[in-house]
Amino acid sequence: MTEQHSQQPAHRFERGTDGPKVVLVGVDGSDSSLRAAAYAGGLARRQHALLAVVYVQPVLTAGAALGVPVAETTDAVAEELVAQIREATERTRGIFDVRWEFHTFRGDPYGGLARAADELKADAVVVGASEQAGHRIVGSVAVRLVKAGRWPVTVVP
Repeated sequence: MTEQHSQQPAHRFERGTDGPKVVLVGVDGSDSSLRAAAYAGGLARRQHALLAVVYVQPVLTAGAALGVPVAETTDAVAEELVAQIREATERTRGIFDVRWEFHTFRGDPYGGLARAADELKADAVVVGASEQAGHRIVGSVAVRLVKAGRWPVTVVP
């Protein structure tokens, strides 16, 4: 009896490693994104992977035209997220040891996360489920990331 094995084409997200080496999580300060960060942190810890925490600063030209200090506001959000992550890291030091980096990208959430995943060579992307009702009609960032088909995507409720 002879066995035949067909060769499967390699997936584009495969980096030739056993398990993910970079787990990317998108955060924006919402409860679902913070749950996603906790989930991604556990995944990164178990896989001995780097946790890349990404905040995408929105570019709001309409707000800037009205005199709203958009850049300062989104910088403050990024600083607050870093402070929250550092605080959580300190609280769990010795219990949950995970390597992490914080990155800020500018743009729309989908474009920023996709660019971040490509640039950081993410093996897995974790995002929180959308908390906005309009996304049921237009589509959420999570759905767009899944449809891109370039990385395994986990959506945390």
